[in-house]
Amino acid sequence: MNSFDPDKTAGFPPPDAAGAQSLLPNPDRTQMVAPGGYSLICRPENTALLASDAAHNHLLVQWRAEGGPAASGPRMPLNLALAIDRSGSMEGEPLQYAQRACAQIIDLLEPSDILTIVTFAEDVDVLVPARRVVNRALLKEHVARITTGNTTNLHDGILAAANQVASVGAKGYVNRVLVLTDGEPTAGIRDFQSITAQAAEQRNRGVTVTALGFGPEYNEELLAGIARRSGGNYYYIARPELLPEVFRSELVSMMRLAARNAKLTIRPAKWNRVRQVYGHRLSFTPDGVEVDLADLEQGAALTLLAEMDFGPRPTGEYRCATVEVEFEDAQGGAPQRIAADAVWTFTSDPQEAEASLDAGVAAELQVALASQQLERTLMGMRTQQLDGQTAMLDLQRTQQILASSGRSTQAAEVTMALDNLRRGDANAAEKTLTGASLNLERGKTE
Repeated sequence: MNSFDPDKTAGFPPPDAAGAQSLLPNPDRTQMVAPGGYSLICRPENTALLASDAAHNHLLVQWRAEGGPAASGPRMPLNLALAIDRSGSMEGEPLQYAQRACAQIIDLLEPSDILTIVTFAEDVDVLVPARRVVNRALLKEHVARITTGNTTNLHDGILAAANQVASVGAKGYVNRVLVLTDGEPTAGIRDFQSITAQAAEQRNRGVTVTALGFGPEYNEELLAGIARRSGGNYYYIARPELLPEVFRSELVSMMRLAARNAKLTIRPAKWNRVRQVYGHRLSFTPDGVEVDLADLEQGAALTLLAEMDFGPRPTGEYRCATVEVEFEDAQGGAPQRIAADAVWTFTSDPQEAEASLDAGVAAELQVALASQQLERTLMGMRTQQLDGQTAMLDLQRTQQILASSGRSTQAAEVTMALDNLRRGDANAAEKTLTGASLNLERGKTE
């Protein structure tokens, strides 16, 4: 979601001699590398802008973990809770595959890892309190004894699982809840705001919640909201036989974790302002804006696009903003900081400004706009304000932009949604598009 508060950012101060403080002393700081293989790069859409007029441009920020702890040493131990829906609709194959997925997770964990297993229906059962994975056979016996109940108390299931994770207390773990559900909440606290607010509270406690939705009946907006507010992932699982592989995929992602609890800060210099960071809600500070970032795996990058406004000024090269990422290194939990400068040249030559376009940044702008269009299309489908044919045309255009910009995973998800629509399954299409939209919003790439 984008946010712009004109009261916080409106108005440019008049140019004066103090503006010289924004002149760039060190151009190399636009690309910085920190210990552990982390890098931060700032790339303007146009490296040159006209000095005489108010200007508008975009800034591409890429934070990457080339090495990170997963590449340089043993992985960080996991503190994992599985919260499994055992409502009546899970009876039969769904529960059997969920049990198989839990057993696979147990086999992949090590004695240094901690596992909790919680099940929820109308009530919540802490099947296995937080304990080290030293007796796999016993853990699997507990999983095999899961039976179905009736309703779905999703809120309390997540809360019980998160409390077990938080109870460990020790630092140096990847703390995560994997919640699997196939239906709407039908018991306990059921409203969207309360459940997603609880997810945000878990993030404040250092616990991430990944939401896995199975089948046609669950609420994808709610599960995506849980993932968004807690910093976790969201998966749509169409068929029960896919459950083990999706569980395994999330576990591998946890094992590759390089950085967590990350925050981006953009501090604009005088005569400049940040209008928005595409796909993110901004928090305003006295000297800039902040954005919460998703966790970063080894070998992955987060790419964000900021929209900025600039006031007129004398010609010259200026540091127009300082960009900073603060995070915890996943290996030892030590706080780290990496900062780089956003630099523009202000010129009196219109041709110089026009010729300075960075094609790569322009392509990222098209991805950001396609992401916004995807969100609008998805909302139109949910509210039935778009007919099927119009939705398909919108999605075809979005798919082409994503494919041509190298967003192959999201392009494939949009293609899958198009196939669902052609078969008349709008429900499956919406669930698939929800995942694509969330991933585009976060800007995560390999």
